[in-house]
Amino acid sequence: MSREPTHVAVVSDCPLLLHGLIRVVDSAPELHRLLAAGRNGAAPHEVGEADVVLLNLRVPVGEVCDLVTRLHRKGRRVVVLSAAATQTDLVLLIEAGARGYVNQWAGEEELLNALRTVASGRSYFSTSFFGDLDVHKNLPRITDREQQILRLVANGATDREIAAELNISEHTVHSHLDRLSSKTGYRRRADLTRLALRRGMAAVEPAEEGFELPRRD
Repeated sequence: MSREPTHVAVVSDCPLLLHGLIRVVDSAPELHRLLAAGRNGAAPHEVGEADVVLLNLRVPVGEVCDLVTRLHRKGRRVVVLSAAATQTDLVLLIEAGARGYVNQWAGEEELLNALRTVASGRSYFSTSFFGDLDVHKNLPRITDREQQILRLVANGATDREIAAELNISEHTVHSHLDRLSSKTGYRRRADLTRLALRRGMAAVEPAEEGFELPRRD
């Protein structure tokens, strides 16, 4: 039985880049481009029934976050494509609901891997971004389980989702988060996300061949 393709909306305010993104998405048979919108096209939040939205806008990060939040609330998975992002920008995008970030200078295969990974329900953040972070700066030692929880926090999971993913109770999740807070001094999820980014924990491996596409109702 053939899998249903993932519906992708491409949004960019750069006509030349939009043309290139269309070509890349259209080259993947398992991705079906639902629409493409430029500066004079459809409003960025009007993406129809897209499963994944590839978003590239040259506006302040606050405006991008507002748009990501609107799309996230509609159940859309958002991959942000940007020429540059600071660690703070990336944390803000994750908090807004973005499931992926790809550096604009990435190759075609990485962009497709990002779209496939996010389509499969996971998160993807360009490894080139993590290469710029200081991951060795006096970081506390944390257990394997704490690393699992920290990674899930960075990928936007709620306490309930973490408990379900790791097959533990929410109370146990809270206990691990309390221990992480004691070790690191960080209590806010945004600060824990920053810690995960410094350790490269929010980056995920590209989706494997034959990944499962989400079913659409």
